[in-house]
Amino acid sequence: MGRFVFKLPDVGEGTAEAELVGWHVKIGDVVAEDQIVADVMTDKATVEITAPVSGKVIALHGEPGAMVPVRGPLVEFEVEGAGNAEEASPPSPASPVLPPRGGDRAASNPPPLGEVAPKATEGADAPQTSTGNYVFKLPDVGEGTAEAELVGWHVKVGDAVEEDQIIADIMTDKATVEITSPVAGVVVALYGEAGQQVPVGGPLVAFDVAGAGNVAKSTVQAPSVASGDTSPKGGGSAPTAAPKSPPPGGSTRAAGEEGKSVAPPALTGRAPGERPLASPAVRNRARDLGVDLTFVPGTGPAGRITNEDLDGFIARGGAQPASTPSGGGSTYAKAEGTTEVRIIGLRRKIAEKMAESVRRIPHITYVEEIDVTALEELRAHLNATKSKDQPKLNVLPFIARAIVVALRDQPQINAHYDDEAGVLTQHAPVHLGIAAQTPNGLMVPVVRHAEARDPYDTALEIARVSGAAKDGSAKREELSGSTITITSLGTLGGVVHTPIINHPEVAIVGPNKIAERVVVRDGQMVVRKMMNLSSSFDHRIVDGYDAAVFVQRIKGLLEQPATLWMG
Repeated sequence: MGRFVFKLPDVGEGTAEAELVGWHVKIGDVVAEDQIVADVMTDKATVEITAPVSGKVIALHGEPGAMVPVRGPLVEFEVEGAGNAEEASPPSPASPVLPPRGGDRAASNPPPLGEVAPKATEGADAPQTSTGNYVFKLPDVGEGTAEAELVGWHVKVGDAVEEDQIIADIMTDKATVEITSPVAGVVVALYGEAGQQVPVGGPLVAFDVAGAGNVAKSTVQAPSVASGDTSPKGGGSAPTAAPKSPPPGGSTRAAGEEGKSVAPPALTGRAPGERPLASPAVRNRARDLGVDLTFVPGTGPAGRITNEDLDGFIARGGAQPASTPSGGGSTYAKAEGTTEVRIIGLRRKIAEKMAESVRRIPHITYVEEIDVTALEELRAHLNATKSKDQPKLNVLPFIARAIVVALRDQPQINAHYDDEAGVLTQHAPVHLGIAAQTPNGLMVPVVRHAEARDPYDTALEIARVSGAAKDGSAKREELSGSTITITSLGTLGGVVHTPIINHPEVAIVGPNKIAERVVVRDGQMVVRKMMNLSSSFDHRIVDGYDAAVFVQRIKGLLEQPATLWMG
């Protein structure tokens, strides 16, 4: 019999600890592999933690309400075989306590959910007598998540990796998560390609490890891949094959790559508008350094930008590596060829959501022009007389207030429509979505309880949540739960646009640019500041008449801005 110490796995991007909500087992219980042993809560979700092995519970670390650090001990089991901890250091079931943060990491680190660590070697100088296969399965990455999209690999077949080394990025509906290796070993197979959906509990990476591993030696094969397409059209994913043993000299380069140069490409190789691939850590570092990753060439898998690529870009002073463009560098050289770009990650999520909105919602778009001369005069006055602790106002807080007031008479527009259940849920609070373009794509951070905010508070909250979305620090609740959305293209110009409703909402309001136009007032031609307001509505819920009444109410409020705060 042996002792197996199961430590809290990574439960979300940037999560260093989680709150222990409750235990599903007690000391002395005999549990099966994948049986739920505890619930933990992060700032994003509640996660059910399952046992990675079968065995008898001999110690529980922590009580409900305690904070458990990621990779801190959670449960100890008595298991068949050697386990992953020395018998010489028995647990103390009577007084299980958490170790101090940042404490000794010399104890073995067990893998994430559903995995069994390889048998530890007997002593530091003991020779490796045998190797085994270890198949690492995708752990539970969030409450209710059945599968996640594989955004990209940080390793390739043949690489020797360390325990806790980042091996892949995966994306759920809630966040992008860096997946780390639960063991040290050599990668012998990668299951799936960037853009593919991987089921929770499905195989992700196979390793050749010291000891017995967690599957039979014959289970993981090195299949012969006839073509570059290693992911069948079906739900499964064929592994990328590895050589039977790593290349001589300890090189981690895959077979067939020995003669390839590792110098970065001359150009980024991305199509215009394509989002560069990089891990959250690299993105945060680039943001801190003020580097736009759009211009950084990537040498990682699928063109992924690594820290080394970022260092090289900075060392060159932000310039591309020297190269000679085809055609002699002539301005009028003919361009040849095509570039295929796979739509993956957040961009694919955006595409799916937009397609769903258009497919499920019959849109009606209504456009009206608004004279905002008086509003602009009021805004200029408020900005000139504001105190130092008050933000400068743009037009959005006034539009937000006009929407709040207009919704009082038409609560069916501040609603969510569940077309499958045939239920319209009208919301009393106005949680205003603000469509924002970020380095990661279009997001909709939420200003909660817009009805309870003055223009300065609204401006501060819009800036805060939009900034959080752009720098990647927005929490789950800041990116969900909007009841009606504003999408502003005013700073980019444009006379009119047809905004797509943010499903399951039933309306979206889109201001356009403010421009001086000649208009006729009281028989005289005068120059006024005018703005078009483009709005779309779910025609199943909002009739054309109701849409017009709503927009005309907003128009009246903005043209007479003093009425925005009356009553």
